Amino acid sequence: MELTFDQFRSLMLAAGYDEVIQRDWPPHTTLDEHSHPFEANGIVVSGVMKLRVEGQSERTLNPGATYHVLAGVRHAESYGDEGTTVWAARKN
Repeated sequence: MELTFDQFRSLMLAAGYDEVIQRDWPPHTTLDEHSHPFEANGIVVSGVMKLRVEGQSERTLNPGATYHVLAGVRHAESYGDEGTTVWAARKN
């Protein structure tokens, strides 16, 4: 079954997340190591995302792959040649 944004949003809000957004990243966007004051749980919808979480090996995430980053955990992100769309849920 393919998930729609509305289904993802409903699932994440039911799981206690405060905000659910769609992020569209331009090609070759790179976010150096950083952290957030919120927990993030997401899914790659299109394109490629590379994610390196502190203490873990870098992961390449293709459409359908999910990620989970706890609040305060340092991580870096980069996005592929065609740009990338992710759906992300945030919990404070």
